[in-house]
Amino acid sequence: MPASRYTVSDVMTHTAIAIGREASYKEIVELMHEWKVSAVPVLEGEGRVVGLVSEADLLPKEEFRREEPVLPDQLEEASKAAAVLAEDLMSSPAVTVHPAATLAEAARIMARKHVKRLPVVNEVGMLEGVVSRSDLLKVFLRPDEELEEEIRRAVLAELAPGTAADFSVQDGVVVLRGPLRDRALVPLLARAIHAVEGVVDVRMELDGAVSAPV
Repeated sequence: MPASRYTVSDVMTHTAIAIGREASYKEIVELMHEWKVSAVPVLEGEGRVVGLVSEADLLPKEEFRREEPVLPDQLEEASKAAAVLAEDLMSSPAVTVHPAATLAEAARIMARKHVKRLPVVNEVGMLEGVVSRSDLLKVFLRPDEELEEEIRRAVLAELAPGTAADFSVQDGVVVLRGPLRDRALVPLLARAIHAVEGVVDVRMELDGAVSAPV
């Protein structure tokens, strides 16, 4: 039954901006400014990701500009404030994601690790792209007609074949209306429709439902 599942590879930026271990602080800042990104992967060898330099890694240089005592819990940030190369600035190991991961999995990683971008790596750690928060939102750009076709084919035809209930999609909001004989199907349909990538909300306006026969 399942509707299609978008993966990270469907929405990621395949041409990723990256740096080597010897990239200087100023080079990194200029690169981020030029490409409008908040973090860049650090690579070694033929493209294996060994770390990530983010805006948070660069800001301590400004924070610790003044001569003030460094508190014990500020030692790591103070060390980064003195760093001038990517290998000393980067957070390592980098938090990464695989291209086959679902968008929900990538979103959970970002939320749990408090990051805005994830390097996308293959099974041996080689960089294949970068996925950002804005990339994960791309599924909500799917046209209503595309959502409607998928819901009809992958949800209603599987869960409620021959049903007299119908639905509409407007701005990603799905409204299921009309008669539905089996009330037990209501939560199942709601969950299945909500699982379709790009659906914003699901509303049920059903009538004439009766309990399913025991």
